[in-house]
Amino acid sequence: MTYQNEYLRKLVSAEEAVKVIKSGDWIDYGLLCAQVVSLDKAMARRRDELENVNIFSVLTLYPPEVTKADPAGESFVWNSWHLSGLDRKMAQSGVPVYYCPMRYSELPRYVKENMERLDVSLRQVGPMDKHGYFNFGPQNSHSKAVCDRARTVIVEINHNQPRCLGGYFESVHISEVDYIVQGDNPALPELPLSPITSVDKQVAQHVVSELKDGSCIQLGIGAMATAVGKLIAASDLKDLGCHTEMLGDAYLDMYQAGKLNGSRKNIDPGKIVYSFALGTQQLYDFIDDNPLCASFPVDYTNNPAIAALNDNLVSVNNAIEVDLYGQVCSESYGIRQISGTGGQLDFVLAGYESRGGKAFICLPSCVLDSDGRARSRIVPILPPGAVVTDPRTVAHIIVTEYGKVNLKGKSVWQRAEGLISIAQPDFRDELVKAAQRQGIWRKSNKLY
Repeated sequence: MTYQNEYLRKLVSAEEAVKVIKSGDWIDYGLLCAQVVSLDKAMARRRDELENVNIFSVLTLYPPEVTKADPAGESFVWNSWHLSGLDRKMAQSGVPVYYCPMRYSELPRYVKENMERLDVSLRQVGPMDKHGYFNFGPQNSHSKAVCDRARTVIVEINHNQPRCLGGYFESVHISEVDYIVQGDNPALPELPLSPITSVDKQVAQHVVSELKDGSCIQLGIGAMATAVGKLIAASDLKDLGCHTEMLGDAYLDMYQAGKLNGSRKNIDPGKIVYSFALGTQQLYDFIDDNPLCASFPVDYTNNPAIAALNDNLVSVNNAIEVDLYGQVCSESYGIRQISGTGGQLDFVLAGYESRGGKAFICLPSCVLDSDGRARSRIVPILPPGAVVTDPRTVAHIIVTEYGKVNLKGKSVWQRAEGLISIAQPDFRDELVKAAQRQGIWRKSNKLY
């Protein structure tokens, strides 16, 4: 049987495909730009037939029809490995959104070994190539692990998915697929570029001053990462490399400025290595069928032992709050989940383990509350329920617009002193008093 004949044999409507899903099933909905759309609409129409169908997603980008049809979460239970802005809006509107704590580098293993069951895999893919493969597009991550584990594999074709070359595990073969659905071909969701503030620029300057020619760069999400990329693009740095979890437009800026060629990387030299891409259409066009870019599963990109093989690995990630002991919270406001651990801990470990490497945690020194009052992001202790994303034992360099402090090898009083020195000046006296009450301040300390 030719691949085309097999394709036609497995081709069904979205309505027909989702008939395999039963009450109580656990299903994977795809992640990021691979979240299903046509199949989601068909699932929503079965709302009155099903109950307790658990759905897994990562960084929801398409508004799910199942949660609109079932806002109480009785038929469809929405679970996320990492919350997006859309997930937060769903939760704020009353839709139950359940976070699944994880360390991102371990997610393929969670899927294969630790999930009690995974009944159906649903995901968008690119069109089948002449060899019978469906490309996962800009979200390798744990996609192959899901397809390998699921009892039934259903793919939804989207001709707008870029063809992302590997690496490995960047595609699934038709022989491993049970049903094929011709999708609605929606445009891929774009991540709007966040406005860069003067604080972002100041933080970026502190980070970029630590870079050297040949550094290998990992950037997280958000305006500060964008600011770092743009500052690098305008710098005199050269021969930079990329080994990252998320590929964003900041890397495109660096590449187009001639700063990023990967020539000094110890592993995968000359390759822009990533596990998923999220950004503008310009970025999706850049990675499409581009042999410069290599898509890998996340247990490769985020494995600290692998990432750290690159000398001078520099990781740059964001935080919500840091307490005076050096505990980093990057994912919740108290008990309110904002995002997730993601790969931050992976790259904090990798940055430090790399020869000449550095792991930066960046945050503005203060934030305005809803009532317009300023609140310090350097805090005496994390509030109740706040998640420790990076324990104090692994936190490396903390950066605000007022400077940077290396926490490695520091006692609790040295940490308190250093972190207070980069806090917003209006809050420093208050933080000193708190440190005194907590027994981590020495009378001989310089105040700032």
